[in-house]
Amino acid sequence: MKNHSSAPLTRADKKNKGALRENVEAILIAIVLALFIRTFVVQAFKIPSGSMKNTLLIGDHILVSKFIYGIKVPFTDGYTLIPLKDPKRGDIVVFKYPEDPDKDFIKRVVGVGGDTVEIKNKKLYVNDQLQDHHAFAIYKDPHVIPPKFSTRDNLPKITVPENSLFVMGDNRDNSHDSRFWGFVDLKAVKGKAFIIYWSWNSDEFGVRWNRLGHFLK
Repeated sequence: MKNHSSAPLTRADKKNKGALRENVEAILIAIVLALFIRTFVVQAFKIPSGSMKNTLLIGDHILVSKFIYGIKVPFTDGYTLIPLKDPKRGDIVVFKYPEDPDKDFIKRVVGVGGDTVEIKNKKLYVNDQLQDHHAFAIYKDPHVIPPKFSTRDNLPKITVPENSLFVMGDNRDNSHDSRFWGFVDLKAVKGKAFIIYWSWNSDEFGVRWNRLGHFLK
């Protein structure tokens, strides 16, 4: 007696299997491409706090260029395979928070390796030059905290180590930044924020349409 359990596939069966294989391959390619882009090219982040007001608001969604400072090897301690350039003063950067590397912070670069940074009664000096940051920095609290109580408004002159950054939030009176916990190692920098692609105002339950497509500077 013949066994018909292994009968040859019909043309329709072959067509269905071929279509399924093509779909699986397309999905796998899409996943690999998405992972590549997220790892080496660009990554999306959401702003959770007001430390960068008014440049960045709570609910802003931004894109960060990950290759602008060089191509880093995944799963290493920030090893850069192809260095391109270092962050410069004024760049808005995303980095691993030094006190908890599992968290990402976003701040503006104020000083780079070799710079001196000093704050006197909320006035910022870099290399002994008073910085005019009125275009983006805001101060909401009229009180000046004496240096014996906090480094928020008064910081003795310090020198930024090589391969490090001194960063501050644009919301100068309400930002947990280098004034309190020190420097950012260049290896911890993930990339430079360059555009707001979406912005949601949860208080008013609406889209901030005027912020969409806004390039950061």
